[in-house]
Amino acid sequence: MQQKNSSTISIFLFVLLSIIWGSSFILMKEGMKMLTPYQVASLRILSAGLVLLPFSLVHLKNIPKKSLPLLLLSGLIGTFFPAYLFCIAETTVDSAIAGILNALTPLFTLLTGALFFNSQMPWKKWIGVIIGLIGLILLIVLGKNSFELTNIQFAGLIVLATLLYGINLNIVSRYLNHIPSLTVVSVTLAMLIIPALLILIGTHFFSSSINQTFIKATGASIVLGIMGTAVATLLFYKLIQKAGAVFASMVTYGIPFVAVAWGITAGETISIFQVGCLFVILIGVWLAKK
Repeated sequence: MQQKNSSTISIFLFVLLSIIWGSSFILMKEGMKMLTPYQVASLRILSAGLVLLPFSLVHLKNIPKKSLPLLLLSGLIGTFFPAYLFCIAETTVDSAIAGILNALTPLFTLLTGALFFNSQMPWKKWIGVIIGLIGLILLIVLGKNSFELTNIQFAGLIVLATLLYGINLNIVSRYLNHIPSLTVVSVTLAMLIIPALLILIGTHFFSSSINQTFIKATGASIVLGIMGTAVATLLFYKLIQKAGAVFASMVTYGIPFVAVAWGITAGETISIFQVGCLFVILIGVWLAKK
C-alpha cells in the first residue's frame, strides 16, 4: 500500500511539474502584453529569489567560500541569462514553439558534457543527439514563417538558452554535487535578487502607469517566478527523492505538450509539421537518455 501511495504521489508530481513548466511560456507572453521582456524576466527572478530567500539564509553558512564564485556562475548561466533570452525571443516566437525548443535541454546537457567536461557518451547517445538536432533544424529552417531572418534569430536565442542550461547542469553535477540541490538553487537565486532589482529600476518599472493591464502582466510575471521557478524547483527535487532522477528527468517529455496546448488555446497556429518536429526532437531525447 505504501509503495502504491508513493507511486501515485510521483505521478501527481510529474503531471503537476509538466503543467507548471509547460505553462511558463504562455505566462511570459501574458506578461509582455504590457511589460518589456527585461521587466518580465527580472520580475520572475526577483520573485523566485525572494520566495527562496529564507532557505538561502539557512543554508548559506554550510557552503564553502571557494564554491561561491561557481554558485554565482551557475546562477548566471542557469537562470539569469536564459530568463532574459526566453523573454526576448518570445516577442517574436510563439510560446508553443518556445516550449518545443526547450526540449533540447537534455541533448545539450549530453553534448556539452562530452565536448567540454570529458563525459563519456556512447555512440547510441550520439545518435539520439543527432536526431534531436535534426528535429531542431527542420523546425527552425522549414517551419512556419522561418524564412524570415528575424524568426530564425529569435529562435536562436532560445537554443542559446537551452545550451546554457546544458552547460550549467554539467557544472552543477561535476563541481557542485557535494552541495544539496535545494541549497544550490536557493543561494544562486538569492544572489540574483540585486541585479534583477537593478534592471527593474533601470527600465523604470516602478514609475509605470498602473492600470488593469499592468497589474495583470505583473501578476503573470510574479506567478511565473514563484510557481515556474521557486515552487517547481522544490517539487522537482521532491520528485527525485520519491521516484529517482531518471523518472524525474522524463518531465522533459511532458512540458512541450502542455506548452503547445496553451499555445492553441491562446490562438497560436500549430502545424502538423511542427508537431512532427517535436516528436523527432523527443525521439532524439529518448534515445540519448536510454
